[in-house]
Order: sequence, then C-alpha cells, then structure tokens
Amino acid sequence: MTNFGYMRVSKTDGSQTTALQRDALIKEGVVEKNIYEDTASGKRDARPGLIACLKALQPGDSLLVWKLDRLGRDLRHLVNLVHDLNAQQVGLRVLTGHGAAIDTTTSSGKLVFGIFAALAEFERELIVERTTAGLVAARSRGRTGGAKFKMTPAKLRLAQAAMANRDTSVEELCRELGITRTTLYRYVDENGAIREYGYKLLGSCK
Repeated sequence: MTNFGYMRVSKTDGSQTTALQRDALIKEGVVEKNIYEDTASGKRDARPGLIACLKALQPGDSLLVWKLDRLGRDLRHLVNLVHDLNAQQVGLRVLTGHGAAIDTTTSSGKLVFGIFAALAEFERELIVERTTAGLVAARSRGRTGGAKFKMTPAKLRLAQAAMANRDTSVEELCRELGITRTTLYRYVDENGAIREYGYKLLGSCK
C-alpha cells in the first residue's frame, strides 16, 4: 500500500508553482519519487504526468491531490477517472477545497466515492446506449460501423463495458465495433480495464 501524489499548474500563468501542492502531499506522507506533475491548462493539453501516475498505481494504493480541480479536466473526465480508480481498488484523497470530503480510506469518503461511481456508471450506460443505437442505424443503411480498425472514445467505452461482462464474445464485439482483436486489446484488457493507449485516447479527446 503506497501513497502517490499528483499535482498540476496552469501553463497560462507563469506565477503558479507546485510548491504549495508538493508541501501538502509530502506532509501527508507521499515521498518525492511518487509525486507526479503536469503543466497544463486546457482540455486538450497533454498530461503525461497523470498518465504515468495512473500507470504506477496498484490495488490498495492511494492517490492524493491537493484540490479536486487539479485532477480532472472537466466533470466528465473526473467522473470517469474516479470510476477507473474504484475499479482498480485505488483510494483517492483530496486534501483541501470543496473536494476535501473525498477520502475513500474512510467510511464517509467511500460514500462520496460511491456517488461518483454511480455517476460514472450512468454516463457509461448512456454511451453504450447511444453507440449501440448508432451501430443499429448504420447496419440499417448497409454499414457495419465507423472507420474500419479505428478506435474512438465512444467505441472504447462500449468495449470497456462489454469486456467487463464474461459472456461477451470478443469476436462479435470486434465485428460490431469495426475493429480488430489486436486493436481492442491495445486499448482494454480482458477484464475491460483501460490500458495506457486508452487513457491517451480519452485524454486527447477532452
């Protein structure tokens, strides 16, 4: 069980530094080597530090952030990220601000985490519903999906939900999505967990 920290500052404001965030993380027991950082502002800004941090997390670990807005690009990104942490059995602690009630190492914090997980489930079900409807409409027009062999955020979320179901046929899923088995496993594993390529795809489309 290891504590990891993530911090971010805006690249549009040169006066911002990570000193305050770093001090808060270290005070809570995060060692320097386990602190990841990014300088990013907009939704489309790459965040290699966050990707590396998420890759380093293992079940039982905790991710600490100074404020909730340091973690997510927007509400959708934040909800999906919290859901993914929950699926990986990784705790989340927010140290200050309105999100300070989130501490999944406590009973009350787990309740807040559960609300986020419910929101993520709701969002995922909507994506599955919209994607399925789109595939049905495409087939009715004589098409079998979007661009052949190309993964999209909508396809990725559908694949994630489908692969979490043990009864899913990988062959049928790939045929429905218009991708190859190799492409599928490049973005998700056999249990539906998002791989590094998947995080990069979702991040590039925010």
